[in-house]
Amino acid sequence: MTHFMAPSKSFGALDAKAIAALIAASGDVALVLDPGGTIQDIAYGSPELMQEWGSQWLGRAWADTVTVESRPKVEALLRDAATESPRWRHVNHASSHDADIPVQYTAVQVGPDGLVVAVGRDLRGISALQQRLVAAQQAVERDYSRLRQMELRYRILFHATPDPVLIVDAASLKVAEANPAAMGLLSGAMDPVVGRSLLEGFDAAGAEALQALLAHVRATGRAEEVVARAALGEQEFRVSASLFRHEGTALFLVRLAGREAHAIARPAKGSALLPLLERMPDGFVVTDPDGRILEANPAFLDLAQLATAEQARGESLERWLGRPGVDLNVLVANLRQHGAVRLYATTLRGEYGGSVDIEVSAASLPDGDRPGFGFTIRNVGRRLAPEGRKTELPRSVQQLKELVGRVPLKDLVRETTDVVEQLCIEAALELTGDNRASAAEILGLSRQSLYVKLRRYGLGDSEGEGE
Repeated sequence: MTHFMAPSKSFGALDAKAIAALIAASGDVALVLDPGGTIQDIAYGSPELMQEWGSQWLGRAWADTVTVESRPKVEALLRDAATESPRWRHVNHASSHDADIPVQYTAVQVGPDGLVVAVGRDLRGISALQQRLVAAQQAVERDYSRLRQMELRYRILFHATPDPVLIVDAASLKVAEANPAAMGLLSGAMDPVVGRSLLEGFDAAGAEALQALLAHVRATGRAEEVVARAALGEQEFRVSASLFRHEGTALFLVRLAGREAHAIARPAKGSALLPLLERMPDGFVVTDPDGRILEANPAFLDLAQLATAEQARGESLERWLGRPGVDLNVLVANLRQHGAVRLYATTLRGEYGGSVDIEVSAASLPDGDRPGFGFTIRNVGRRLAPEGRKTELPRSVQQLKELVGRVPLKDLVRETTDVVEQLCIEAALELTGDNRASAAEILGLSRQSLYVKLRRYGLGDSEGEGE
């Protein structure tokens, strides 16, 4: 603590009221204590603290107004008050509300009779800022951890995939990244692969076709694949590309495939099957072995709330179908094992938030070693009862058994738990005549918990929340 250079000259003419006003204005709370630490007088610079404590501290020991862990700090403040450099200490006062009130005090002994003046500053604003800072730091750490995990998964997938894949800068056409499969194909013509122009890996005709492909993708977002021959040797590749942005930079994701790899068979434009599929009232989708859409008819576009088939092509069917990571995996696993799936019940999510109950039937489309899949999707929402409640298990025991080994155990357990929970809630509502208060009581739930579960399972609105 520093002192005024001429205190007598500066404050000698002040009377007691002026000094009291000066002390009261120097903090949010000011205490006058006798040598034993009993509060003789009090002044507030903060209306909130005045409303909280008022004059109830008068005549009480200062140590009795603070929480138990702060009492040693009060004793230290009184002990240091007579020293040349008293310290600021953080103490907590009990409050009529849930949280304690933190105040930072310093104490100074004044006058020959041992009188002590303690000045305090309310730390609640600073404490709130510190808590927000800690919460923000924890959120940043969680996000950073998720990003690192996502990057790790991306790296593993990028390097482990057997398909040659390259990341190419859209402005310079230089290869930014290439997986081992791509390096193995292009290393003869481009060494090193990363940092060189992608066009160097192909002959003149192939480079021209590839340049036209990338220009079309840059302009429209997607394009048909082209065939290009490697700069060295006679090997030809089918090249496809898609455009994405990362950190403000446009990049191409370029995939190479051997010429001998055949595309999924599609109906010929002149066949009678194609007009029939176009006019079907049920949705029809053809996907590649990974579940990415190759063709979709207008009925599916209506269900998915899409304007054109171009919006669906190249996207995973999982984007719209049922529960992400579960339903499509189940369908594909059964198709690979049995060749067909019938009347699989799930939901379809529209692009703008709509959701309909559907039944899916599917069959594999064998084509050499690379089969595709065809899915028929039927809207069954009109079949449901007006109440919208299901009275049967959405998964039979036999169906659940068939999922073992194809779907992670945690997903099976979660789905089974949800089914049992939903059926118990429906049974409780039926037993109580749809009295939600009574249903919550027999289920051992609070009303609020029951309303949350009702909304989760779509078992009616939440009108009863105000009861």
